[in-house]
Amino acid sequence: MNSEGIKTFIMLSKLKNFTRTAERMYVAQSTVTNRIAELESETGQKLFIRRQGGVELTEEGQLFLSYALRINELEESFVREVNAAARYERTLRIGAINAVYESSLYPLVARFFSEKKDVAVKVTLGHSVDLLQMLQDGLIDMAFSYLPLKKAGYESKKFSSDKLALLAAPARNEYKAGIRKAELCRCEYLMCNFAFGEAGEFVRSLFPPRHAFRFEIDNSGKVVQYLLDGHGYSFLPYKMAEKEIKEGRLEVIRPLDFAVPEITSYCAYKRGNALAEAFAG
Repeated sequence: MNSEGIKTFIMLSKLKNFTRTAERMYVAQSTVTNRIAELESETGQKLFIRRQGGVELTEEGQLFLSYALRINELEESFVREVNAAARYERTLRIGAINAVYESSLYPLVARFFSEKKDVAVKVTLGHSVDLLQMLQDGLIDMAFSYLPLKKAGYESKKFSSDKLALLAAPARNEYKAGIRKAELCRCEYLMCNFAFGEAGEFVRSLFPPRHAFRFEIDNSGKVVQYLLDGHGYSFLPYKMAEKEIKEGRLEVIRPLDFAVPEITSYCAYKRGNALAEAFAG
């Protein structure tokens, strides 16, 4: 199972077309066909099924895709590490969810980067579950997430706490005196598909099952601009929008018939990783 075959499989799964995949990878279409055939032979499974105008992943292909992405990332990570080792003595790979990075982590990373001149720093932003998997796969050295890692050999401790705040632009805010749960379900809510752990379950519990949101995004840091532009309402970590709140560009809406939980973030790393332990203090 060679790396070019893995890369071709990933590209075809995205483009769903042999011709476009060949063009994007600057190879002949027959090369793409042969690489996929070799993978199917090695795995013993049919990975794609032909549809009108292209192909779709089979159930086995969907399963293989998750492994292919990890294999590809491991290889690319190894190449980066080798190149970094040639120039820097050590490398610290930090993974964080966007909300924690923007609200609490950035100052620590910036200070570490300034003080440790012999250390290369790589920051990866992602979702809690993905980051914890990357930590266990050895792709990152530390994970800052809303989920603790309860596994032998790893340290997992509380990093920061914050509170959820329902926000809106002053001109858009129709609930100056507060909002009830039923009213929240009827407003233009901007859904951010990121995991707050228990707090995330809380946000989802405020809406009916399979509630259809007109707007969804998977990066919490991008929600602020939509709120500033008056597009709706959304829960965000208070610290993420603290500047805009203090400047009066966003308002916090008080819940009237429900309570909002605290958000807790965690720092996880493998025991014995000196750099990670030094960063975590």
